Amino acid sequence: MKLLSRKAVCNSHGQDSSYFLGWQEYEKNPYHELHNPTGIIQMGLAENQLSFDIMESWLANNPEPAGFKRDGHSIFRELALFQDYHGLPAFKNALVEFMSEIRGDKVRFDPKNLVLTAGSTSANETLMFCLAEPGEAFLLPIPYYPGFDRDLKWRTGVEIVPIQCTSANAFQITESALEEAYEAAQKRNLKVKGVLVTNPSNPLGTTLSRRELNLLLRFITANRIHLISDEIYSGTVFTSSDFVSVMEVLMETEHAANTELWSRVHVVYSLSKDLGLPGFRVGAIYSNDEVVVAAATKMSSFGLVSSQTQYLLSEMLSDKKFTKSYISENRKRLKRRQEMLISGLESAGISCLKGNAGLFCWVDMRKLLSSKSFEAEMELWKKIVYDVGLNISPGSSCHCTEPGWFRVCFANMSAETLNLAIQRIRSFLQSTAIDGTQRNHHHHQSAKNSRRRSVTKWVFRLSFDGREADER
Repeated sequence: MKLLSRKAVCNSHGQDSSYFLGWQEYEKNPYHELHNPTGIIQMGLAENQLSFDIMESWLANNPEPAGFKRDGHSIFRELALFQDYHGLPAFKNALVEFMSEIRGDKVRFDPKNLVLTAGSTSANETLMFCLAEPGEAFLLPIPYYPGFDRDLKWRTGVEIVPIQCTSANAFQITESALEEAYEAAQKRNLKVKGVLVTNPSNPLGTTLSRRELNLLLRFITANRIHLISDEIYSGTVFTSSDFVSVMEVLMETEHAANTELWSRVHVVYSLSKDLGLPGFRVGAIYSNDEVVVAAATKMSSFGLVSSQTQYLLSEMLSDKKFTKSYISENRKRLKRRQEMLISGLESAGISCLKGNAGLFCWVDMRKLLSSKSFEAEMELWKKIVYDVGLNISPGSSCHCTEPGWFRVCFANMSAETLNLAIQRIRSFLQSTAIDGTQRNHHHHQSAKNSRRRSVTKWVFRLSFDGREADER
């Protein structure tokens, strides 16, 4: 008799992906500038550690929220007691205001349509439970965040069908790619329930264009399916005008009167990337569908945001002077750090996809492959992890169909550590070039010696022409 469920023993979590295996290798040998200077530098973790000092300064100047006080009086008992799973109204109001501010106040959000979740992982999974049955499908443009194989599929039983995007057009979504993905799902007898996109994109570090967003809205209208826009990196866009939320496009004339379409567009948000608070576990679902909001709210009881966290952040995000300063400065710091990585890689002869957002670059290392294959990509990745001492994410872990692309994070370390990582890459490429030169020289010398041996054998054969074989 089996003692465990199929879910407990199945291997569909995705933990054996190279994305997670790289983390495991890092944890065995983590870099530390004093205690382990030759260790592996973590460049596979999309964390924003560049603006903690701004929040720490706010906390120092506003000690009451962190001390669970209001107007000099303790509210510890109030926060410690059971809270309704709808969330604290003050926090939901502050959060939707912050979401609007990040989007240049071009979009307004109604707190009644907001569901709080324990991070975006919970938000995306909850939407899968609300919108699809086990065995039904969502279309995702590739490459996509490796964790989606876990978040969207593992417990829900939902299938992912890829929308093929390539470097030929900078991995942009096309109408033909959408249609081909839909047809591919139908050939597998999968009912398509929606499309999920990340905007800005993880792992590309790019934003969706207005053309792509309109294309997506027309596509889901024609097929009567849902669209989930995961916008957890919206505050990392270096220039606010570069980011267009799907909610902004919905308000335009073409879609404004289509109330049915509005109810089938859902936004996922989180404070993990924009504020750099993944440990606080604050995520959200925004939907205009009352049934989705009601169902997701009930499901949120399995992953609530603590009352203490909500209170602290409601006070912080209600401070408009703080939020304005933070958003502006954080964007500047991210842009400088991205430019630092790009210039360092370019000086070593490596290029990146042109990006305008995120905590990472999509790096093109195709010319370093020994062959145009994913086996060669894994071979290169292992060298970079074990020999160079950098954990980066191979494109194959993001389901990229072109071997040789890698996601490289830049915001989860100091500038000094990033400089060291760039130096390691440069040294690796120099040694690779030297090895290649030596191999070419060896090959040339071998060919030269081979020609000499051929000439010698030819002369030898001439001199022994006419003799018996056993005399040779």
